[in-house]
Amino acid sequence: MREFVLLLPLVILLAPLAGCGVGEAGANTEESPAAAVPVVTATPVRGPAYAFHAGTTHLETDSEAAVVAKVGGEIVQFLVEEGQSVKAGQVVARLDKDRYRLLADQAKADLNRLSQEYRRNVQLHERGLVSQGAFENLRFDLEAMDAAYKLASLDLEYTDIRASIDGVVSEKVGRVGNTVAAGDVVLRISDSSALLAYLRVPQRDLFRFSAGQKAELTLDALPGQPRAAEILRVSPRVDSETGTVKLSLGVGNSDGQLRPGMFARVRIVYDVHDEALLVPASAVLAEDAQPAVFVLENGIARRREVTTGLASGEKIEVTSGLQGTEQVIVVGQEAVRDGTPVIDQEADGDIRQQI
Repeated sequence: MREFVLLLPLVILLAPLAGCGVGEAGANTEESPAAAVPVVTATPVRGPAYAFHAGTTHLETDSEAAVVAKVGGEIVQFLVEEGQSVKAGQVVARLDKDRYRLLADQAKADLNRLSQEYRRNVQLHERGLVSQGAFENLRFDLEAMDAAYKLASLDLEYTDIRASIDGVVSEKVGRVGNTVAAGDVVLRISDSSALLAYLRVPQRDLFRFSAGQKAELTLDALPGQPRAAEILRVSPRVDSETGTVKLSLGVGNSDGQLRPGMFARVRIVYDVHDEALLVPASAVLAEDAQPAVFVLENGIARRREVTTGLASGEKIEVTSGLQGTEQVIVVGQEAVRDGTPVIDQEADGDIRQQI
């Protein structure tokens, strides 16, 4: 009992000291302020935003002619090569003429013989020495022989094979030494002064396109040289299997650089907002399907829900949620939340990024 009485004053004296020690330890365990997250900001700008359809196609021509032999025979000469320009009526190949020349000569000789006989019988008929029936038959024979001579002469002329249209030789089908029959294709000619491109678009976009609407083509064969095109026709029919509609585009080729078969990328703008409020598309985050951006307010990141519109390259239109004077976080936005302390790296260097 005496030991308890002697220790009690000591416990009373140490109690405040122990309390003080616990208090200091508790103070040391309190969380320190969160470090500011480095970000980069940009101010929204005004500019055009576009809605467009993009697709791929190949250039074609609707003016390609197959040059055929009108008579049969052996090809003895080609006067043009693939890629060469030709004019309608120009001789492009020749067949062996020997047989056709002999046939024409024979028909001419028969015609001359009948002509002389007819002239003799005219006088005899006038004198009544030749019956009317015999004279008429002779006249019919002369007319038939005249037609036979003209046909033989025409066949001889057809041994010179001629281009049917202006254009460029796209393919030589025959070869020298080949024997062709009447109607066989000898070569093909394409008129590439104006080309076509066919593009299929989803039926939901049908009424966004109309004849006369402008388009732009880029070609792998001509990098950095976009070509203007124009919608010529919008098909009135929807393909029931694919659910698409065919657009026919005209492509000018005044310099002759384009060729049928070239691969092309097509871009057709169907809506433009000239004074859209634009931010980098990467700055817009989708959380729970609600687009939002983070803006810098007094060193704090604040989340702003926005409504987006048309695109413009790497930028996107904001139709609501921003006034246009905010500092939108464009780098580091994935690392912040509403209320996160941030530090604008470029703002510290006085080199504010403008979109």
